[in-house]
Amino acid sequence: MKPDALKRHSLFAELSEEEREIAASLFEQRRLADGKSAFREGSESEGLVLLEAGRLKLRSTRTNGIVGSLEAPDHLGAGSLFTLGKREVTALADGPCTIYTLSRSALARLAEDSPRAGYRLAAAVASELAGLARKGLDPLSRRDLADVEGDEDPDSFG
Repeated sequence: MKPDALKRHSLFAELSEEEREIAASLFEQRRLADGKSAFREGSESEGLVLLEAGRLKLRSTRTNGIVGSLEAPDHLGAGSLFTLGKREVTALADGPCTIYTLSRSALARLAEDSPRAGYRLAAAVASELAGLARKGLDPLSRRDLADVEGDEDPDSFG
């Protein structure tokens, strides 16, 4: 991967040119033909996937259909750089795609070779995950507040 290509991806926006060079050397490229999978639902999540060119459809067996899509330059699986678990969806190429993957072991090398870059990437992932958690909690908060409206004790959720 070329270091300049990382500039397009939000997780790497705060890295210096030198840090992007180090990070770029750790990615593995894969080209996907239409309909080929980047990964399958239920497989072990092994790291971050950057979609450099094309579009991925996200399919779930739980809903028996397409649950979303990504277009370049986007990413998925950032949390799997830090946690073990199974993929929640299958990612399928919707036309030709180019993806780059960064494994947990490559992240460890990045942190060793450039601690500042490793920290910045970890901070960007944490910020993204916190934003997603807040977004998911907002509807729950509004519902909970509506449930307690009229209660004498606002701390009571009974």
